[in-house]
Amino acid sequence: MIQLTRPLRAMALAGALLACTAHAFAQADSPAGMWQTIDDSTGKPKALVQIADDGDGALSGKVVKGLGANDTPDRRCTACTDERKDQLIKGMTIIKAMKKDGDHWDGGNILDPENGKVYKCKMTLEDGGQKLVVRGYIGVSLLGRSQTWVRQQ
Repeated sequence: MIQLTRPLRAMALAGALLACTAHAFAQADSPAGMWQTIDDSTGKPKALVQIADDGDGALSGKVVKGLGANDTPDRRCTACTDERKDQLIKGMTIIKAMKKDGDHWDGGNILDPENGKVYKCKMTLEDGGQKLVVRGYIGVSLLGRSQTWVRQQ
């Protein structure tokens, strides 16, 4: 068994704390991670969405789990009009092509599986990266609606 001296033990602890802190700061600087969506009309949790880098520096978001009262694992996007028509909502990519632009992410789009419509999208982190304001709009950002999502650990 290896005996750690007091200074070596302190350095190991400091290194572990530094790694945890760096991870927390990286998480607070990017929307990448798991988010609980909140319905803007009811204020109730609606789904869990995993946002991740899609490989070319853009972010995309996929539905991991529905949390609504009428969500079932076999629920499909019957209102969708693109390639997602009649596809399972669980596992569906609903956010595409979001690129960092200053302090927000923009340039992509978001699908509302309830009505099948695709909107331009803008995302902004708040509360030290613990909340994500997701705005879907048509044309200009003023003509749209926002939801505040909550980061899940």
